[in-house]
Amino acid sequence: MASPLENLENHLEMFIENVRQIRIIVSDFQPQGQNVLNQKIQSLVTGLQEIDKLKNQVDVNVPLEVFDYIDQGRNPQLYTKDCIDKALTKNEEVKGKIDAYRKFKSNLLSELSDTFPGEIGKYKAIRGDE
Repeated sequence: MASPLENLENHLEMFIENVRQIRIIVSDFQPQGQNVLNQKIQSLVTGLQEIDKLKNQVDVNVPLEVFDYIDQGRNPQLYTKDCIDKALTKNEEVKGKIDAYRKFKSNLLSELSDTFPGEIGKYKAIRGDE
């Protein structure tokens, strides 16, 4: 038996196919095709009802930004790539800041030890840095 997610995906694919068929019928509409169109529209409504029933069986959270990608005509899989790229960039920024603070600490301790050697010696002894 298919998982709830696979079942929902199958119903969505059938729904999309049904919409595609309706588009074809409507684009070259002939009056004798009215009954076929009515059947397709009815199956569209039934498909939406089935999807509505299945949605409660699946717990999937999709970031709203993914829908923005889709609205812009972009591949939603690019969202993941862009998130990873942003995380790497932010990681590099933070690493640079950490390195700068370490260098600052080292320079500060060096200057303070030249100016206040006794106090810095006590500080390092308390901190266990010696």
